[in-house]
Amino acid sequence: MKQGKRVGIVGAGNVGATIAYSLAMLGSCHEIILRDNKIDVARGKALDMSQAASAVRSHTVVKVAESMEELVNCDVVVVTAGSPRLPGMSRDDLLMINANITKEVIEGIAKYSPDAIIIMVSNPLDAMTYVALKESGFDRSRVIGMAGILDSSRMAAFIQEKLGYGGGQIRASVMGGHGDDMVPLPRYSTVAGVPLTDVLSEGEIAEIVDRTRHGGAEIVGYLKTGSAYYAPAKSTAIMVEAILKDTKQIYPCAVYLEGEYGFNDVVSGVPVMLGANGAEKIIEITLNAAEQEMFKSSCASVETLIKTLNKNKFFEGK
Repeated sequence: MKQGKRVGIVGAGNVGATIAYSLAMLGSCHEIILRDNKIDVARGKALDMSQAASAVRSHTVVKVAESMEELVNCDVVVVTAGSPRLPGMSRDDLLMINANITKEVIEGIAKYSPDAIIIMVSNPLDAMTYVALKESGFDRSRVIGMAGILDSSRMAAFIQEKLGYGGGQIRASVMGGHGDDMVPLPRYSTVAGVPLTDVLSEGEIAEIVDRTRHGGAEIVGYLKTGSAYYAPAKSTAIMVEAILKDTKQIYPCAVYLEGEYGFNDVVSGVPVMLGANGAEKIIEITLNAAEQEMFKSSCASVETLIKTLNKNKFFEGK
């Protein structure tokens, strides 16, 4: 018999472990189950986190699943598992490697946690969310990619840095794919309700938009041997919280489009209402001609990855 809410996290590397830690500190679920191929590493992190949870009087317990069979009856499962891009590896190589990892993980989730809502964090994010949806057979509302909250938070941080004020009152808006093809929306971005265009010049906004597009690469440049994990993990934890607490709050997330914004059979970042049933509603905002063009090009990039998967007969038999 399951007590309280249960969250599964597949991949206990920097991102997965930090998501678990963030949720354990909030006490938002009864149980967190870490699943990683490095079982002892996962065990050590789980023990450490359970002790941290005790320190803040959180009731959350962090456990380890030695196999996917132990990842049962989860309300939400977060997937961060995947291979990083190694020297000499093409984007298509990485796409196929991570698509196969995702496929295997999703089969396990669909079998042992068939009612779960899946949050994808693995890269290339939009394509992996598409794979997860197709492989799980779940309704599109239950397979969601994390990217928009992260990209929006990066843009907000850069706005604050540029202004020198407004911390906590900045609402930045980003749509589209995760990476160079994201669609930052300065028109929908505000500082304490004041439009961004009233407090920054066109040139300053363009600089922020460009920096947001390459926000992940900037951090990789400093770290040298890894990539960002605090902001990606917190962004994911925000999504998990919204689902567990059924808040109905609106966040930009990657979802499968069925005609919204004029696109079909592709995954892209759009504003969605998150609640107990996942992405319960897709919000269609009005885009001007330039924004529509950027969104179109963002979707085209994801469609290219989907075509590569189809060319390699990835979905055959589905």
